[in-house]
This record gives sequence, structure tokens and C-alpha cells, in this order.
Amino acid sequence: MASSAQDLGPVLDKDGVRLTVDDAIATVTLTNPTKRNAQSPALWRALTEAGRLLPGSVRVVVLRGEGKSFSAGLDRQAFTPEGFDGEPSFVDLARGGDAELDATIAEYQEAFTWWRRSDIVSIAAVQGHAIGAGFQLALACDLRVVADDVQFAMRETSLGLVPDLTGTHPLVGLVGYARALEICATGRFVTAEESVHTGLANLAVPAADLDATVRDLAGALLAAPRDALIETKALLRGAQDRTYAEQRVAERAAQARRLRDLAGLGE
Repeated sequence: MASSAQDLGPVLDKDGVRLTVDDAIATVTLTNPTKRNAQSPALWRALTEAGRLLPGSVRVVVLRGEGKSFSAGLDRQAFTPEGFDGEPSFVDLARGGDAELDATIAEYQEAFTWWRRSDIVSIAAVQGHAIGAGFQLALACDLRVVADDVQFAMRETSLGLVPDLTGTHPLVGLVGYARALEICATGRFVTAEESVHTGLANLAVPAADLDATVRDLAGALLAAPRDALIETKALLRGAQDRTYAEQRVAERAAQARRLRDLAGLGE
């Protein structure tokens, strides 16, 4: 998104994924608009690699897709008997042992997990279709800014599958169990208006304003001291798994660390 990042050249550019870094902001771009940024195991490995290549200076990561769609989900080639070249097909996976199948899906999921790290804040800039794996990739980020033409849909259940790319946990956390079940079971589209109303998205803007709005949000996030933001994100991420009393303890411990650090008494 920043011209200086482009001038420096991408840190990674392979298999439909490009990573650029401009000081404290990294941008991960899905770069196959002719296929509406359809996803594959190769793309997932590239996303995992992008996470590993982030420099320590990065505080905000923006995820975006080139073209009219953020990501139309899993490439349809995955559903053919032969699958992707050099990759196990769905039939091959089903015929394998439990441990092998579990390990393969776990590897795929790694592309969707690092966005939740406490040392970064991730923002998905979502336009057009975000379907299935595309929906789950947007859900992997901390924040979502959507264009007014966005259409989220979770189609896995309609195909006889389940959402298995880490999307179920954040979806339930954002919109609640009943609405999450209805969205997944029906496979219907969720519009920009509904996504903001239900908390699925932070805000919706005209498509022409999407990149600029995300840029402004990234700048606002950088205004907060890094260590304070890291502690705050960790507190909020863990809140849903703690009792009220446990959260009070966690708040006290985090604040003690911040006060000691500000007083120059930190380790």
C-alpha cells in the first residue's frame, strides 16, 4: 500500500502472495485477481512464510487482495479427483491415516494463526467476495475494514465439509453462537451493513476509500506505545477464556509490568 515499500521491493512474492514492508507497517497482498484470489496449499504455505519473515520492526500487518474480490475461497481444482499438482487430493487425504490427515490440516491452518500474535495488530481490508477460506482468512485478523460491496459467506457446510481453517472460533466470538451457526449452515451472504451491525467488521466504507481508510487506521494504531498495545491486546485476547476474577488478576499483573517499565524498573 505504501510506495516506499514497493520501491524497496517485496520481501516475499510467490504462489499468489506478496509481502512488502514499510517500516512499522507490513502489507500482505493476495495477487491472483484473475482467479479472484482463490486459495491453495501453496498459497497457504506462502502465507505461513510471510508471517515468519516479518521483521521485528513491524507493528501493524495489513492483509488485502488485488482485484474485485478479496478471496473467493478454495480453488475449485481442489475438488477434482487429481487435486493440485504435487499435492495430495482430498481423496488421497481421506485415504490416509488419522495422524497424517490431522498433520496436513494443521499445516494448512498455520497460514491462518500468526495474524493473532500479540506483538502485531492485523487488519483485513476486504472487498467483494470473501467466501469459505477467504472468509476464514479475514476472520484470522484482529480487525476487519470492509468495502460496501463485500459479501462474506461460509460455504463449507454446503459442500459437505466444515470450516477448518480456524474460522469457527473468531466467528462465534464476534457474532455469537446462534448467528454463527445460521451463517455456516445456510451458506448465505453477509453484507457490509450486517457485518458492521453484528460486529463482524469494524467499519464499512465505499470501495474506493478502502485502502486509504485502512492506512489511516494503521497510523492510529501506531500512535499508541508499542508495549502498552501488546499488553492490551494480550489482555483482550485472553479475556474470553478467563473468569471475571481471573481477568482482574491478569489486569493487575499487566499494569504492574507497565508501571515498572515506565519507571525504568523493568527487566
